[in-house]
Parts: sequence; structure tokens; C-alpha cells
Amino acid sequence: MLAAIISATLGVVLVAWVLAEVFEALVLPRRVLRPFRLTRQFYRVGWRAWTAAAGLFPPSRRRQTFLSVFGPLSLLLLFALWAVLLILGFGLLHYAFGPVDRGLFDDLYLSGTTFTTLGYGDLTPANPPSRVVSVVEAATGFGFFAVVVGYLPVLYQAFSRREAFIALLDARAGSPPAAGRLLLRAPPRPTAGPVLNDFLTEAERWTAEVLEGHLSFPVLGYYRSQHDNQSWLAALGCTLDATALLLTVVDGVDRTQARLTFAMARHTLVDLALVLGRRPPDPPADRLPADRLTELLAALRAAGVTVRDDAAARAALAELRGLYEPVLHGLAEFYRLEVPAVWPADDRPDNWRTSAWLRQADPLTALGATPPDDHFE
Repeated sequence: MLAAIISATLGVVLVAWVLAEVFEALVLPRRVLRPFRLTRQFYRVGWRAWTAAAGLFPPSRRRQTFLSVFGPLSLLLLFALWAVLLILGFGLLHYAFGPVDRGLFDDLYLSGTTFTTLGYGDLTPANPPSRVVSVVEAATGFGFFAVVVGYLPVLYQAFSRREAFIALLDARAGSPPAAGRLLLRAPPRPTAGPVLNDFLTEAERWTAEVLEGHLSFPVLGYYRSQHDNQSWLAALGCTLDATALLLTVVDGVDRTQARLTFAMARHTLVDLALVLGRRPPDPPADRLPADRLTELLAALRAAGVTVRDDAAARAALAELRGLYEPVLHGLAEFYRLEVPAVWPADDRPDNWRTSAWLRQADPLTALGATPPDDHFE
């Protein structure tokens, strides 16, 4: 009798706990502040172990490929873990209410066939309480698989929307995206048209979608982009860098829109860091040293852009960058992602310019067109 009471109590607690985890992770569209969550611990321990295993690979494409597997694989393993725990919980209930001559293994088998709605019929509930448990378990299993199947398309739609903007950055800011390239390819001057202002508007909306998507589906942060030299974090950093430059040392753009985009991008960055509990570390290196800033301003001036190169403007830029640089590096360290320089010294070709079959030729030249220069002017 005592064993049945203990088994029933453990079963109810386990089932209720796992269903609460499933509800919070897949159904509830907001952050959960409960101190201990199975899902959070699963990802903390799993990502720590996965990155440690990735360290066995030399820095190469193979390591990036290995890291990219974690997001989709962890999701499948999490679903499997929930299902196993639910089967175990209902199995304990079957053991508590079932015949005394049936062992725990048989009750776990009955629970598994009931939860997956297979119902082979070789083992059946033997009394009214056990039948009630079977009906509840079958309904729970059906609902669990329905929620999981419905969750995946929504998750991948959010991933697709995130990646579409990153793909657009390829021609606008290079690969990896850099704010210096963006301002040179779409210079903020009257003759350049509204290209940059349109980008800022779209970037504000994209950062809001990233915030909403990553809070609703935290696993999205582990999903990496198609190309190793692109990432959602690099795109977010490029957006912050570009708006910081436009608000301090570069003129010729709608500062109101630049301010709104900067605020939304920083809000996204800080909220994601808070969810992960990442304290901002000291940046390992300055992504825009003074000499590179001087060269960037000279290049912008040569492109016809009005710039402000004085101590006050540089101090304002440093202050704005201080609002997000530590948080950016903290997230990059956690996700094992690289954040490119504001204006990289190396001039790598954009992804759209490269091809496995035309490695030595520019795509536009191959089509008989005149390729643009580095600034797309």
C-alpha cells in the first residue's frame, strides 16, 4: 500500500512538472522567471558539453558545422526527453493502480504504448482507476505530439524571417557584415537616394522580430546561418555600429530613424543577454581603433559624405559603443560566434561574388556586365 502511494505521488508530480515545462517552452509566449527549469538546465549543460567537444576540432569549417548541429539536434533530444519522462510518470501511475502481480517494467511498457497511442492490446488496464489513467495518458500523448508537430513550422518560419535580412546584408555590408562597408556602399548623401534610410527602417523591424522570436523560441539562438561568415549576432552588431556612426560622426541621414533603430537593436541585445544571464565582459579588443576610424572617415569624406572628425564627436561615438560592445562580446562568447570589425582591414569577397565553379571570375563579368567598384558607386 505504501509503495502504491509513493508511486502515485511520484507519478503525479513528474507528469505535472513535465507538462508545465512543455507548456512554458512551447505554448506560453513569454519569459519564465521560475528559478529551476528542466529546459534551461538541459540547454546549459548540453551547450557546455557540445562546445567542449567542438574544441577538439581545429578552427575550421568542420568546427562550425559541428556547432550548427546543436540547435536542431537539441530540440529533438528535448522532445524525446519530455516524452520519456511523461511515459515514466504515467508508468508509475499504472504501477500504483494496476494489478499487484504486474511488474514495473510491464506498466512502463503499457504506458509507452498508451502514450504513443499504439495500443497493442497485449497489456490492458485492469480496473477503473487504471482505465482513467490510460485515457488521460492517451489524450496527453496525442496533444503532446500535436503541439510538437505544430511547433516546428512556426519555429522555422521565425528562423527564415531572421535569415532573410541577414542574406540582404551580403550585398549591402559584405560577408561578414561590417558597418564601414555599409556606409560606403550606401553613403548618406543627397545623391544616393533613400537606400540607407530604408535599410534603417527595415533593420528596426528586423531587430524587433529577432527579440520576439528569440524570447519565444530561445533555441533559435543556437541555429546558425547558412554561411559560416554570417550570423544573426554579426548582423545585429553591424546595425548597432552603423547607427552609432550615423548618430555621432556621420551626417546626411535621418537621425530620428537612426536613433529608433539603435534603441531597438540595443534593447534586443540586452534582453537576450539578460535571458541567458550573461554578464557583459570587457571587450577583448577594440573593433574600431582610432586609426581605423580616421581611415574610415577619410574614405567617407572622399565618397562625398559629410563627417564630423572632432574630439566631441569621437567621444560621443565611444559612449554609444560602450552601451552595447560588452554585451555584444558576451553573447558572441556564449554562442561561439565571431563579431566582425566595424571596418575590417581585409577585403574579402562577398558571398554573392563567389562560386564553386567561378572562383577566379566576378559573377557580373561572367554575365557580360561591368562589375561595380568596391563602394558600389
